Amino acid sequence: MATAHDSLEPPQRLVRTLSEDPVHGDAAHLWLAALPDLARECLARWDLTPERVQAPGGRTSMVVLARRSDGTPVALKLCLPDGSAALEHAALAHWDGRSAVRALDVAPEAGALLLERLHADVSLRSLAEAKAQLEAAATLQRLWVAPPEEHAFPDVAGHTAALAETLRAQREQPWAADVRAVLDEALEVRDALVAEPPAGEGAMLLHGEYHQGNVLAADRSPWLAVAPRPLVGERAYDLAWLVRDRLDTLLASPGAAAAARRRVAKLAESLDVDPGRLRDWTLFRTAREGAHQLSLGARGQGELLLEFAGLL
Repeated sequence: MATAHDSLEPPQRLVRTLSEDPVHGDAAHLWLAALPDLARECLARWDLTPERVQAPGGRTSMVVLARRSDGTPVALKLCLPDGSAALEHAALAHWDGRSAVRALDVAPEAGALLLERLHADVSLRSLAEAKAQLEAAATLQRLWVAPPEEHAFPDVAGHTAALAETLRAQREQPWAADVRAVLDEALEVRDALVAEPPAGEGAMLLHGEYHQGNVLAADRSPWLAVAPRPLVGERAYDLAWLVRDRLDTLLASPGAAAAARRRVAKLAESLDVDPGRLRDWTLFRTAREGAHQLSLGARGQGELLLEFAGLL
């Protein structure tokens, strides 16, 4: 008889993402091939009974919904073997359940995290846009705390320096000819942002990949953040992905440019962030992601992102 143990294959979105992006290299293919066995090892390690693999799931990790021996529902998250599991665990441990999913255990050598179970299929994107943005802003604000005194989190300046270096190389490619002006502006504003940090604002522990899809319904709190890519730096960087949330809907609306500017102004005001810095970080992050998608041949998504960056 077939059991849940027999269906621990990685979701197609994960396979497709890692296969299409050369930055992950051969190590990602080896990891994908080993995932079912790795999942079984971790299930045995924590004495878990699997229910199902979450689908469509993430783009760089696999989540197995499972139960402990006492029936407690949990989520087993298996991350790429790049050190991200240890950083995610460190951030979740520091937040200690405050507006974020609680980490129950970690096996960093296996890239595995044992997490409390949330309602995996219900994110803030299930709400109307205005309500979702309010909840997202409130949840994010509670995550912004000072980092531990001794930590291994990368900072925004270093992280974006690597992204900017790649973007400078990408702007020279033939496919970038029509969007070079936007890419150049993105690089310019990033350099200016890093050169002059915001006055009177200390570095915060940031989620790093915060958007409505990474905020899930929960039992002990209405909404909790998941899947951090933790960084240390200014809050405006962390808020940028909320500006571009539900991008296709925003661009399809009349007066998209004005709507984008209003969204920047409203989010900045609600969280006491400088609107100019929020606009500039949103421009850089969106242009960089757009160029990355174009470099992978995802023309539709890349052009959508760069169109939005141009509106800013």
